[in-house]
Amino acid sequence: MDAESPESTVTTCYRHPKVESHVRCTRCDRYICPDCMREAAVGHQCVECVREGARSVRQARTAFGGRITAVPMVTYVLIGLNVLAYLAELARPSVVDRFDMLGTVPAGYLPEGVAHGEWYRLLTGAFLHLPPTEGTFGILHIVMNMVSLWNLGRVVEAQLGRVRFTALYLLSALGGSVLVLLIAPETPTLGASGAIFGLGAAYYVMARRLGAGMNAVNRFMAGLLLWLVISAWATSWQGHLGGLLTGAAVTLAYAYVPRGPRRALIQATVCVAMLALLVILTITKATELTGGAG
Repeated sequence: MDAESPESTVTTCYRHPKVESHVRCTRCDRYICPDCMREAAVGHQCVECVREGARSVRQARTAFGGRITAVPMVTYVLIGLNVLAYLAELARPSVVDRFDMLGTVPAGYLPEGVAHGEWYRLLTGAFLHLPPTEGTFGILHIVMNMVSLWNLGRVVEAQLGRVRFTALYLLSALGGSVLVLLIAPETPTLGASGAIFGLGAAYYVMARRLGAGMNAVNRFMAGLLLWLVISAWATSWQGHLGGLLTGAAVTLAYAYVPRGPRRALIQATVCVAMLALLVILTITKATELTGGAG
């Protein structure tokens, strides 16, 4: 009896049913066409399996839990914001008086400052710098701060990752402003120095945590403390000290919280607790300055 050879079944790509295909995905065993093939360690995989595999791959992180990134994007953005604020000062000098850090004004003047509801000054003052009308130091103020932010920010952001670095910077800026409010509420202050001192403290804490060569780190810290002493008569030492203490406290949490699935949650909780403390101190001092009114 003559045996008829069965007609071969035509197989098509599962994503493109009109395209004939004879290759299977090594992961899901479905037929895939050349457009859907992705090179794998063995054979080929389909687009969906490659995407699913990428999601399951654990992303590399630093010793502090931050995602490893090649570009210090937050540092670039912060420098850009400071420069834009300085250009706004050049275009309209009244910006300084409107947005610098000021707790309150002496009795007899129109009420203004953080104690009178202008809470935004706690943060906006950290993005302003002395205008050119202050002479050479007016230009040096922003130049020195931006050079320091460039040098410190790239290193600290690379270790902490973008989210933790942003939280550290903003909390350090707020910490500096709050200490100004507590100690010298009638003194107008401005500048990114408080936040930069926070980055300096973070650099020191991280270096100790990583066991880096401490001779150079100690020299850096000595220079930072010397800058703090000099600022006692040159600029706002309260803002510098507040940023230093806040940055150190936040980074200690980043550095010494044990690794594990809840590390990010604990670090975030510490940041929220620090923010809450700064808010409570601000409310308490504002109430004191206004005599409990309004």
